[in-house]
Amino acid sequence: MLKKRKKEQIDLRELEGVISFYGSHHAIRTEGLLSRHGLTVVLVPGPRAISPNCGVAVRFDWRLKGQVVSLLRENQVHYEDVHHYPEQ
Repeated sequence: MLKKRKKEQIDLRELEGVISFYGSHHAIRTEGLLSRHGLTVVLVPGPRAISPNCGVAVRFDWRLKGQVVSLLRENQVHYEDVHHYPEQ
């Protein structure tokens, strides 16, 4: 599945990491934070298979998990968990 964002095509199959949240405002904040740090991220519907809490999640490049988690912690972003969840 391809998502269009700012005139670029993002292949969600390349973004195998998913961050789940307890509230959508945390997901929106995370998208902005990670984007400002040059990471490719996409807001997506939260997969119910990994979290029933929030309807919004953030997809990212799983290979950058360490950097993503560090940024979340440094900026005191509240998130539920970080999952490896390849596009279904």
